[in-house]
Amino acid sequence: MQMFDKIRNIRYVLILMAVLIAIGSLLTSNYLISDLEQEERNRMEVWAEAMRSLNAADENTDLNLVLKVINGNHTIPVILVDKDGNALSSRNINKAFSTHQDSLAYLSILARGYMNSGRSIRIDLPQETDKVDYINICYDESLMLKRLAIYPYIQLGVVVLFVLIAIFALFSAMRAEQNKVWVGLSKETAHQLGTPISSLMAWHEVLKESYPEDVLLPEMEKDIKRLERIAERFSKIGSIPEPKPEDVLEVLERVVTYMDKRTSSKVVIRTHFPQEPVIASLIPSLFEWVAENLCKNAVDAMGGTGSIDVEVDEDDKFVYVEVKDSGKGIPKSNFNSVFKPGFTTKERGWGLGLSLAKRIVEEYHHGKIYVKDSEIGVGTTFRIELPKGSSDV
Repeated sequence: MQMFDKIRNIRYVLILMAVLIAIGSLLTSNYLISDLEQEERNRMEVWAEAMRSLNAADENTDLNLVLKVINGNHTIPVILVDKDGNALSSRNINKAFSTHQDSLAYLSILARGYMNSGRSIRIDLPQETDKVDYINICYDESLMLKRLAIYPYIQLGVVVLFVLIAIFALFSAMRAEQNKVWVGLSKETAHQLGTPISSLMAWHEVLKESYPEDVLLPEMEKDIKRLERIAERFSKIGSIPEPKPEDVLEVLERVVTYMDKRTSSKVVIRTHFPQEPVIASLIPSLFEWVAENLCKNAVDAMGGTGSIDVEVDEDDKFVYVEVKDSGKGIPKSNFNSVFKPGFTTKERGWGLGLSLAKRIVEEYHHGKIYVKDSEIGVGTTFRIELPKGSSDV
């Protein structure tokens, strides 16, 4: 359980780091952008002063310096408009605008947008000019400034993508390691069970020859076969057996019969099955394990007293198996947590039963298992959805 808590904490640390990097990047970029905007504003004020000097030029004006300043602007888009908002000329505007059917009108619209954004400088013209008293220099942000404004969001996207990949890789590695542990444990358990089962089978044959009429021998044989099925289940964990069309009712009947003989008389197990066989794609030995696990958990939840209802239904695509108990119930906040490895409400429990059940249903049977409904003090219903199989069994 501690391992999963550590993994969860690492995920939170990665998310926190991504948020801090994103906030720091946005703040730094906004600070730089503000400085560059002010710098471009200062440049445009110098450029506007050069235009004012050009319009008021006399024999003492150094036109070379004025023209050098005016022609030195190669990055900031500029539109000159008169006091009525009509475009007079432009500089560094995309060439596509110049081919527009009414380029001056289009420039006037652009200039109005620049002015509304607060990017304009007024130039008062000499009084002897009769037609125009002043002009406005309207300018836009340079291409570099626009790119810099977009860059933090690109950087943020890269950081988010990196964190998502890191989390995915972390969980993939954890899942792979978890699978190795489970597979190794299962294979070793099956291997360790093999020797005593073989020995029990041999002793059973000896007892049959020595005491052929003993009424306990059939029960002993059933228990040995039961052990064989358990060993078979463990041996199949880690392999990729293919589900085959099986009658779900027959499999569940075996589970109910087994559980009924090994639970208290205070526990009533009822079945609600259709009259006709219900065919689904199953690995019988593994699916029995899932059903037994749900029934055993139900018995524990009821404290050894109550009822368990096993119901089977179907439609065109799926077979539905529901196991309902009259136990203490599960809080809604734990509906998903009950399937996580290590989660348990028992004083003595590993918290792996439902996790393995989920793995068997989803990975081996390509189905779904979830808590359909639960109410505290009333009971819980687990539901399994399985793809239907062919009826030719």
